[in-house]
Amino acid sequence: MANLTEIRWHGRGGQGVVTAGKMLAQVALNSGQFFQAFPDYGPERAGAPIRAFTRLSPEPIHKHCQIQEPDIVLVLDPTLLEAVKVTDGLKEDGILLVNTEESPAKVRDMVDFHTGKVFTVDATKIALETLGREITNTPMLGALVKATGIMTVEDLTAQTRKQFGDKFGTEVVNRNVEAIERAAEEVQEG
Repeated sequence: MANLTEIRWHGRGGQGVVTAGKMLAQVALNSGQFFQAFPDYGPERAGAPIRAFTRLSPEPIHKHCQIQEPDIVLVLDPTLLEAVKVTDGLKEDGILLVNTEESPAKVRDMVDFHTGKVFTVDATKIALETLGREITNTPMLGALVKATGIMTVEDLTAQTRKQFGDKFGTEVVNRNVEAIERAAEEVQEG
């Protein structure tokens, strides 16, 4: 499938990795795309490394397996760069997006990924300043859509308001929208 985009998420239990993958899929659905979003974890506790997967396509998706060769890899917890080989299978022209205060060049050297594109954003800082908690999934989504253009920041923020408005209330939703928009502005490529 030429138009299939495969994304692998790396994070730790409790960081919202699975929620972020599902939210991205919901935005895709609302824009007429097909999607798959699923986690890869067992009985892990909060803080344990986990992965999630998202597929997006304008055509029906007939694959039903984990993503081995992603187009995009997101890392929500920078400590995983030393604990997990996050670039395993990442396509040579793929995109790596990492939550870190380090530069894209430094991350590129840390993970030995010298092809494709590397983006960084300090999603932890953004989350702490906008949400008051270290929940980095919404800032990472903002950085992802800005870095890749797979959808617009406006579509993502509209979905955030729709999906979480009744569940969390206006103030929390507005802070998440602020985190998304700020990360989209602050993401760096190198």
